[in-house]
Amino acid sequence: MSFFHSITPFVEVMIIAIMLNYILSFFWNTKSMDLVLGILAFLLILAISSWLNLPVLHKLMVLISNVAVIAILIIFQPELRVALSKLSLKSRRSREVTEFDKFLDQLAGSIYRMSEKRTGALIALENKDSLEEYAQKAVMLNSAFSPELLETIFAVNTPLHDGAVILRDKVILGAAVILPLAEDSSQLAKSMGTRHRAGLGLSHMTDALVIVISEETGKVSIAREGIMTRGVKIDRFKGIIRSIFNPPPRMRQAKFNFLEWLKT
Repeated sequence: MSFFHSITPFVEVMIIAIMLNYILSFFWNTKSMDLVLGILAFLLILAISSWLNLPVLHKLMVLISNVAVIAILIIFQPELRVALSKLSLKSRRSREVTEFDKFLDQLAGSIYRMSEKRTGALIALENKDSLEEYAQKAVMLNSAFSPELLETIFAVNTPLHDGAVILRDKVILGAAVILPLAEDSSQLAKSMGTRHRAGLGLSHMTDALVIVISEETGKVSIAREGIMTRGVKIDRFKGIIRSIFNPPPRMRQAKFNFLEWLKT
């Protein structure tokens, strides 16, 4: 017990330091930082009034503090909710799941909007096999994915619409990519053209998942492991993508990293 009592001050200092670090990192460079500075100034005045034995000022500051606590909880409810949500050990994992679902919804929405407009498109989702060699021979973008950008690329009469787009995680790696054509096109229907042959060809050579939108019919097809699946509806589309790419590799790590959690 004596040993525990001897290290108690150090434990308390460490806990206080972590709390202050968390509070300051959350509020720094935000409008809420003005609130933190105001609170520190208020506490300083309260301490001075007590130290200099100024009873009227001290009593006034105590009365103000009772009202101020309630006012802060009401006014800054959204910020406090966000700060408290970050204390959850599951918050990081939940955010990653939410981000992937958001990306999938945006991707699916973009794909099926182009399908309705019968906009031809060819999109390769990189898996374990790198598609860097194909992207380097085309137009490198390295741009964050957005539905607007993807649909703009495949808009008719734009410079990048003829070719494939390579997606790596949530990044559009390259556009106007030329993919290898499948030598055996026996499983392709007569209505399927060069896009479908290219998608099938890449699926033969890599583990990428290739999405093809037919310009003639508007149907969405998926090529994977040398097999072309035609007429994929949006619910099945999401199920296929989620089964292959979710959870992301970093979410499979079961160990809890305390330092990484503090950074969130």
